[in-house]
Amino acid sequence: MLSLISKTLKPSPSLCAITRLTLTSHILKLTPIRLMSTQRLFQLKLDPLSGNFEWIVIDEDENSLEPSQEPLLATTSYLDMLNDSYRNKAYRLAIDKTVMKPCHVLDIGAGTGLLSMMAARAMGSSDFTAVPDAKGMVTACESYLPMVKLMRKVLHLNGMKKNINVINKRSDELKVGVDIVSHADVMVSEILDSELLGEGLIPTLQHAHDTLLVENPLTVPYKATTYGQLVESTFLWKLHDLYNNEAKASDSIHLVPSRSGTPICVKQQQYAMHCDAITKEIKLLSEPFKIFEIDFWKRPDSHGETELPIKATDDGRVHAVVSWWILQLDREGTIFYSTAPRWISLPIHSSTGDWCDHWKQCVWFVPGKERIAIYGDGEWRLSMFTAIRNALQRRVQPLCFIADDSVFLTICVAHLSKTADVLSLFPGLRDKGAQYLEAVSDANGFSMDRMKVLQKRKTYLTLDDTHQKKVDLLIAEPYYYGNDGMLPWQNLRFWKERTMLDPVLSDDVLIMPCKGILKACAMSLPDLWNSRRSVRKIEGLDHSVVNTTLGACGDLPSSKEGPCLPFFIWQCGEIGKLSEVFTVMEFDFTKQISPCHGKAQVEFMESGICHGFALWIDWVIDAENKIVVSTGPDKRYWKQGVKLLASPVAVGIGGVERTGICCSTVVEASFDPSSGELNIQHTFS
Repeated sequence: MLSLISKTLKPSPSLCAITRLTLTSHILKLTPIRLMSTQRLFQLKLDPLSGNFEWIVIDEDENSLEPSQEPLLATTSYLDMLNDSYRNKAYRLAIDKTVMKPCHVLDIGAGTGLLSMMAARAMGSSDFTAVPDAKGMVTACESYLPMVKLMRKVLHLNGMKKNINVINKRSDELKVGVDIVSHADVMVSEILDSELLGEGLIPTLQHAHDTLLVENPLTVPYKATTYGQLVESTFLWKLHDLYNNEAKASDSIHLVPSRSGTPICVKQQQYAMHCDAITKEIKLLSEPFKIFEIDFWKRPDSHGETELPIKATDDGRVHAVVSWWILQLDREGTIFYSTAPRWISLPIHSSTGDWCDHWKQCVWFVPGKERIAIYGDGEWRLSMFTAIRNALQRRVQPLCFIADDSVFLTICVAHLSKTADVLSLFPGLRDKGAQYLEAVSDANGFSMDRMKVLQKRKTYLTLDDTHQKKVDLLIAEPYYYGNDGMLPWQNLRFWKERTMLDPVLSDDVLIMPCKGILKACAMSLPDLWNSRRSVRKIEGLDHSVVNTTLGACGDLPSSKEGPCLPFFIWQCGEIGKLSEVFTVMEFDFTKQISPCHGKAQVEFMESGICHGFALWIDWVIDAENKIVVSTGPDKRYWKQGVKLLASPVAVGIGGVERTGICCSTVVEASFDPSSGELNIQHTFS
């Protein structure tokens, strides 16, 4: 984990900003529970509408991959990685150079088995098998059972099932003499994320060098180097600097405590982002500088820090550090892979590499600030402030219920009404939310006597929970802690919460938002579509068997549909709108949650290639329909849902007859409240 320890000050061309950087190791994973006696694996799955987890069962029969398990893989980044031809070629070249004779190769985090098969092929399939006494062998270690089952299908398709020993364990669970017969001569791996270290790279390497590898092993990659650059950006400043953004707000609400202390950290201090999308909004304040190196071929340290003298190249205020990494895959230093933004001109950085979503740049915010996103947006704050003020004007001593994790709305109600009682659900924040309210109470001039956070999660509430008083105002943004990476309609959890609260709502209760509108737009998304397209041979190794399971575009049976996936549309490389924004259906929050269905037809306003639809929800805050908060592609704080087409469709403007060109589309959607799923169908004409 990379941490910025000291603040960088406003630089000038003659001033060096000293930045202290700390390197630590960490693992953040939910590990499935395995019951060995029954040969089944249980994994947690989140119910988006309730916020509860449920256990799902994964059968260890390698010949089965139940339909219920396929969505587990279809929403991952595996397909995106397999479509990264720049990465695939770099690994193939490096493995061919490194594995030149029969030896023991260990593949950690094997995935579909691509690197394992490359290593087996490099040795020559006739020279080895996976049996213990063979001259050469490949051990593929993969902890995720659904992926193990898919890997075995890929190995079988390529005739390598007998050549590669697949072990369904974490690498730190492996033991020489038990799981593997000998220490490995070569390690290949790709357990990397945008930060480089976030997938537990350091402890994994430490364990491998301590217990699994020979002394002085060969490795692919050979080493990785992380670089950074100081930047000034108004957008990044709005994204994280709550204190200074709040000073410019007109609502007089303070989310920063008046006494010493840090605001509640509900967002990460570092943030993976496609920085090419904001190139025109970034001012570079330094040359790129090296932050640290990790050698894969030797045991890394757990902790290290250094002070870097960074010379400023221009006037400005440092809002963030943009970081990226470069892999050196071979020992000689001839094969590289880079995640650098396109403004970086390096001989080893290919500006024509595939757009991909699995690795981005990483934005590190200045310490003491939080990535507070929408809370620093003055327009959004004014909209919510105005709606709540108008609602409270007609209420005397109201009971106001905050149904989500919005600390802003809780404070806003207390700030605007000195007589209101405020009850907050805080289903995700819980005690942290209560502690935060207490920390900012002085700054906002309200007493905690009027505020209460429910401590226990219940299926339904009764008047005993509200001290025999009915709720006059039910409010949400909606925002749920931990839902940042979810699909827009999964915030319809608010509707389910509203239904749970029905027994305690007054007859004339005001519900805000009162309505949700599912919006859509036909889009040209060539980069995103190509990153999710079906795969055939990858560096000569057949992967066609993975397409259905991974939800690939262009190679699904007619009975199957690719999943809707959440993306920041504005970060998806080349993008273009082909239609007007249109309404698909509406959700009425004044009523209890129920199934919904909608259908809309729209004509195209631009000619081009349609790759899919962007979908989002506009939240109608007030009953007069005057205040609407949109979460569409033009609003960069929220992810949209993307429904990619199985095959791109050529579209054009109506009235111009051309063979093979579609002029309109019909989008039909249905919402199932029992699962929270939104089913989307489309036809072109």
